[in-house]
Amino acid sequence: MPCVEYPTLLSPLDLGHTVLRNRVVMGSMHTKLEDRARDLPKLAAYFAERARGGVGLMVTGGYAPTWRGWLAPMGSQMTSKRHADAHRIVTGAVHEHDGKILLQVLHAGRYGYHPFTLGASAKKSPITPFSPRAMSTRQVDRTASSFARAAALAKRAGYDGVEIMGSEGYLINQFLAARTNDRTDAWGGSAAKRMRFPAEIVRRTRDLVGDDFIVQYRISLLDLVDNAQSWEETVELARELQQAGVTIFNTGIGWHEARVPTIVTSVPPGAFTWVTAKLREHVTVPIVASNRINRPEAAEQILAAGEADLISMARPLLADAEWVAKTQQGREREIITCIACNQACLDHTFKNQRASCLLNPRAGYETELVLSVTRTVKKVAVAGAGPAGLAAAIELAGRGHQVELFEAGDAIGGQFRLAARIPGKEEFARTLDYYRHMIDIRGVKLHLGVHAGVDDLAGFDEVVLATGVRPRIPDIPGVDHPSVLTYQQLINGAPAGERVAIIGAGGIGFDVGEYLLHQQDEPLDDWMRRWGVTDPETVPGGITTKVKTAARRQVHLLQRKETALGKGLGKTTGWVHRATLADAGVTMLRGVSYERIDDEGLHLGTGVLAVDTIVLCAGQTSVRDLEAPLRERGVTVHVIGGADVAAELDAKRAIKQATELAARI
Repeated sequence: MPCVEYPTLLSPLDLGHTVLRNRVVMGSMHTKLEDRARDLPKLAAYFAERARGGVGLMVTGGYAPTWRGWLAPMGSQMTSKRHADAHRIVTGAVHEHDGKILLQVLHAGRYGYHPFTLGASAKKSPITPFSPRAMSTRQVDRTASSFARAAALAKRAGYDGVEIMGSEGYLINQFLAARTNDRTDAWGGSAAKRMRFPAEIVRRTRDLVGDDFIVQYRISLLDLVDNAQSWEETVELARELQQAGVTIFNTGIGWHEARVPTIVTSVPPGAFTWVTAKLREHVTVPIVASNRINRPEAAEQILAAGEADLISMARPLLADAEWVAKTQQGREREIITCIACNQACLDHTFKNQRASCLLNPRAGYETELVLSVTRTVKKVAVAGAGPAGLAAAIELAGRGHQVELFEAGDAIGGQFRLAARIPGKEEFARTLDYYRHMIDIRGVKLHLGVHAGVDDLAGFDEVVLATGVRPRIPDIPGVDHPSVLTYQQLINGAPAGERVAIIGAGGIGFDVGEYLLHQQDEPLDDWMRRWGVTDPETVPGGITTKVKTAARRQVHLLQRKETALGKGLGKTTGWVHRATLADAGVTMLRGVSYERIDDEGLHLGTGVLAVDTIVLCAGQTSVRDLEAPLRERGVTVHVIGGADVAAELDAKRAIKQATELAARI
């Protein structure tokens, strides 16, 4: 029986030939484990853990139907019986836990990161360095059959179905949009001819796999690029694909080259369910809502409102493999909520690294990072309740150790607590709620307002120093002027004037810019106007002119380096931060020299900035004063997080260090 709190989300869905046990779909994410046969046991463990956690339906990362469709050289593909047979370890592991899994079939087209790419036309992508060759008429026809062949191989491998990747700007999207399809043969020249490619793929797939196999099609509902499909064309495509044999429509939002954020932290939760609801009116097969849905209450509300039939969550199920089980058991407070930071998942993917999760370093490393119950219980002290200390404390306690956590401040969180006050990062507070709850659940003894000294810690078997960082004060004459604040002082409530200079253009500098310019909890309509998102029924592609509002302050973002500002920001999020500040009129200066600070403002080598407030975001220094005296007393000390390295705030590294340490103690 479904949980009374989530009667729709946890209810089964009958697809005719099979039944999904609930409405939760783990959307496709390329983890890098797909690319080598030797990694399939790790991929099997990754999916098995989520099947054991109750997920109704999972989708693999993308597998190319031809070698020219690779995402990267020698990348994942499903093109032979040998490939199919090797995948039985994955499907068997999922089925052992009563889960269902689809293989995603994806042809990268011009998005392929290799010199052998083919596209609908010879139009280069703005996000890859390689120019594609236009497919010949025969190559298009053969590629459509290759998709179907890959689906048949997936069935041989034991998959419950396939997802045909028709969104995000990959090959099928490239055929559908006039911006990337200038063909004049049977596969282009009109909307109907551009739709022929996906229709043939689905039709040939259904003919090969029969009726007892899920064919899920990921349809682009909001391209967010110009010269895209019209809404009428999208509806017509959906109807044709349904007739051709689609079982479920999954929804895709935005091409990878679009300049509108769709999945980062600052995107409002559930920002695109309205467009899923628009399509649901025109099809009779189940449709999946996706993008920025991470909590069970939100998922239930979307389903109950009739906006979708299923909910796709990729990164939330990286963050917590037991998301569904915890929801079923009324343990929602124990869910590790995805904060859409992208730092360990998509940033890794686009750097050709294995995907994981900032909050859950075990994701993708299920066979390597094992947190088993300890046989030797130790008394462990953790000093500092920032991300590193919190992760260490709850994981050590989870293994059975007796843990006491000391925090000099009056609340847990450290730098993460500051981050939660940045507009667009409100969900970081959920992480702290999770840690507070797990401290209670796992019996960690918490000491707030206690600046632990050597005598407090010397009696423990082992001590974890997670004492974090303090802001670095640059050597600038007049840096003690009343107009100067550290970023900690500002975010903790110190007032700023109307004209502000930010010294330092790393991640903290950009966050401070957001804090000074925007309000928290921005309404969806305001967010859409600010990014130029509109109804695709009004403008094809759903992209229009941004509506810029007057800035709350005049802000200057400065750095000494000659490199581009924000160069060290995340690969998939940095452009969003840069665009946000640029749209708000922030002056960004590089290669500056700081001469002095006085009543006139901030003096640079090129003149004076007449500002009211100067905020220091010029890095941090580690706080590890306790390490040497503890070692002198013979205490086993482990230094993690910012206390270990303070080059730039890095919660990903801090939590990973803490988790790996807990596995060793």
